[in-house]
Amino acid sequence: MKEDLPAQAPFRVLLGPDGAGKSSVMAELRRRCPQWRFASTDDAFVDEEHRLVRDLRAHVENDVLPALGDTYSTDFLAGLLQTAVLYLRDRIESAPARTPLLVDSYYYKILAKCRIAGLKDNPMYTWWRTFPRPDAVVYLDVSPGTAWRRLRAGAGVNRLESADVDSGWFGFESYQRELRKLMMEEVRQVPVVTVDEQPSVARTADRVLEVLAP
Repeated sequence: MKEDLPAQAPFRVLLGPDGAGKSSVMAELRRRCPQWRFASTDDAFVDEEHRLVRDLRAHVENDVLPALGDTYSTDFLAGLLQTAVLYLRDRIESAPARTPLLVDSYYYKILAKCRIAGLKDNPMYTWWRTFPRPDAVVYLDVSPGTAWRRLRAGAGVNRLESADVDSGWFGFESYQRELRKLMMEEVRQVPVVTVDEQPSVARTADRVLEVLAP
């Protein structure tokens, strides 16, 4: 008799604009649900054996983005961002079968940001779209105004978060609205549940748990 093959680990994606609070919500869920697994490129979720992922993320933020268009091209940036996509895919494919897994943004947000950066069509997008599909996407819907306040009125905003960093709020709002549109385009073939803006991380985590409950 042929043995049953292990099932693909079920996974969901937590998606949202910059400043939506995904990392904070994932940290809260990890505290409440130790039986779950979490995949993210944020430092708090990357273990020591994958420290290269943390290092690359830091170099993108500190070295590449400030020199984008001068020292580094958008193609070079996209090549570095692809490492994050592959890291998340690898975490999905290596997850134990039947263990709930929550993934931060997956390739959807990075793809949308690459498109905004000027890479409208790229062969790697076709490849990314062949990667494992989540059971559902949970979208944390916060207004650009709320996100702006959470990001200290734009004090930490970079060129992957604003159409024009020097224009302050206006560049940020424009970028975030376009980002939302493109992310929604990418997840149109996946069930999407929207979690409306909540007054706290704990309340947001409550709503996400309600959505993800079997």
